[in-house]
Amino acid sequence: MEDDPQAWRVVGVRWPAPLSESGDTAPSAAVGDPAVFIIANTLLLPVPLVPEILLYVASEAVPLWTRTENEINEIGLPPPFWAFAWAGGQALARYVLDHPQHVAGKTVIDLASGSGLVAIAAAKADASRVVAYDIDAFARTAIALNASKNKVAIEASGDDLLAGVAAPAAETILAGDIFYERDTAARAFGFLSARAAQGATVLIGDPGRGFLPMEKLRKIAEYEVPVTRDLEDVDIKLTAVWTLA
Repeated sequence: MEDDPQAWRVVGVRWPAPLSESGDTAPSAAVGDPAVFIIANTLLLPVPLVPEILLYVASEAVPLWTRTENEINEIGLPPPFWAFAWAGGQALARYVLDHPQHVAGKTVIDLASGSGLVAIAAAKADASRVVAYDIDAFARTAIALNASKNKVAIEASGDDLLAGVAAPAAETILAGDIFYERDTAARAFGFLSARAAQGATVLIGDPGRGFLPMEKLRKIAEYEVPVTRDLEDVDIKLTAVWTLA
């Protein structure tokens, strides 16, 4: 089976490498201020399925993706996953807000956080501590900006938990849209399984991407999620929240 091309390809724009490569992706000086770049290239909008949360998102996928791609050879800028409210993240954020017992008063890890949508939902649902992990420095800047606009406190970390970096003890692990590429999916499931074996609650948001191990999961909720056609080739994507079986 080939890697799911929709995982990291906008219609007409293909990225040179998937996001699963390890190592921090700090922007070079040529980019300037990441916060300025993000604000200049996005709009602050409510998330369709989670309108109580605001995010800096691209109003159109292709222009931002293309602009970022045009700079990649010079500065190594990674794909702007942080600029979109992906289906799995929307579903998981909705579930967390509607079922706060999974995070309230607890330490929560948001794995491959992107925009910080799911982490923000956990903070709004009264988690005592939320740590959002993403190896992309632009994503961590987006997380900080989005957390500020939503008036919540979130710690953003660039540690690669899938590469074996130690993570803090956490009662709940959240993971949205992470099963898009073979190696990333395998390492993510290994990490999530290990933490579940230690007693953590694991919640996954995913619309059934190519490497989601559905036979090892249990569906606990399902949503019709408004999405960007440029990214998903549809306007509404049926998306589930899962836990380990």
